[in-house]
Amino acid sequence: MDGIPGDSIRKVVVACDAGMGSSVLLAGQLRRELRNLPVTVEHHPIAAIPADADVVLCQLGLAERARAGAPGKVVVGFRLFLGDPAVARVVAAVKQGGVVFGTPGS
Repeated sequence: MDGIPGDSIRKVVVACDAGMGSSVLLAGQLRRELRNLPVTVEHHPIAAIPADADVVLCQLGLAERARAGAPGKVVVGFRLFLGDPAVARVVAAVKQGGVVFGTPGS
């Protein structure tokens, strides 16, 4: 999927591989930022992305694996766990409208 309107997003999944805890922290931050909206934020391993995810956030190096494991979903890759512009764009689209576009494939 190329993009999804922010007002259509109901589930955001933060997917990880390393298990270092940074992605759990990002999921918690997103839950706080989106707490008053009808959006669920979950954390899952990259190999177990749920079928009902609308947007998958993961490190850029994992984006291809996320796309393979979640076909048809918008996959947004980021570089930084805190303060990354790609994550900020997802939050802004959910809160203020706009379209979330996936990170282009390599």
